[in-house]
Amino acid sequence: MGLSSTIYQTIFKRNSVFVGSIFFGAFAFGLGFDTATNKLWENHNKGKLWADIRDKVGGSEEE
Repeated sequence: MGLSSTIYQTIFKRNSVFVGSIFFGAFAFGLGFDTATNKLWENHNKGKLWADIRDKVGGSEEE
């Protein structure tokens, strides 16, 4: 019961800390999810993306 008491005392006891931890968790999850899905998309479409075929098509170096 020590772990649940510690979690309650540090996170759930004060509403401001609880709401802040929810916002922080959502922000961290959003960053992690975006990074993971971008990596998955780039690996799945390797060779088909503009960054991969830019030199073959003759795209400008400005981008």
